[in-house]
Amino acid sequence: MRAAGTTTLVLASASPARRALLNAAGIDPQVVVSGVDESVVREDSPQELCLTLARMKATEVARRLPAEGISVGPGGRLLVLGCDSVLEFEGAVYGKPTDSDDATKRWRRMRGRSGVLHTGHYLIDLAGVTVGAVGSTVVHFAELTDDEIAAYVGTGEPLHVAGAFTIDGLGGPFVERIEGDHGTVVGLSLPLLRHLLDDLGVRLTDLWKS
Repeated sequence: MRAAGTTTLVLASASPARRALLNAAGIDPQVVVSGVDESVVREDSPQELCLTLARMKATEVARRLPAEGISVGPGGRLLVLGCDSVLEFEGAVYGKPTDSDDATKRWRRMRGRSGVLHTGHYLIDLAGVTVGAVGSTVVHFAELTDDEIAAYVGTGEPLHVAGAFTIDGLGGPFVERIEGDHGTVVGLSLPLLRHLLDDLGVRLTDLWKS
């Protein structure tokens, strides 16, 4: 249990990149992985899909918090943040690749072209209020050679991330430029989080590590 009057953020994600973004912004969240099966969800648009998945993750973790032993003292606030990212590319929606062959085929289609990375954010205040929104950023991919694709896929990194690429890891050199918030591509938009917190009457600075 945290001290009275404090605001605690729980991140419903196993993503080290999302946690690193929060840490760099002065926030040290507690982490609880949702375990939600993303493959069973179907929506009409990539924006609806990533927001639905973010909501499912946040809701599942919020339900489990008592069992996880996470609570706050009198006057404190407990918030749960769920996030999910998908890549919209030429009419298709890409989450994580199924295997190395899938990742290779995707990169051969994406090289030299552009897609839109959507990240859904869903924030639950355990007092009973919820807010959600989607951040979207255009990503322009480099013209990779077959050898570069094979080398990148061989690292295993593309198999664990939406769209089969990162911008903050080994895949960074293969993104020529973006139009929008860098954090959205990493998996969590800090400016968007600030706005969602504001909707709940919470200042982002209230989450800074003391």
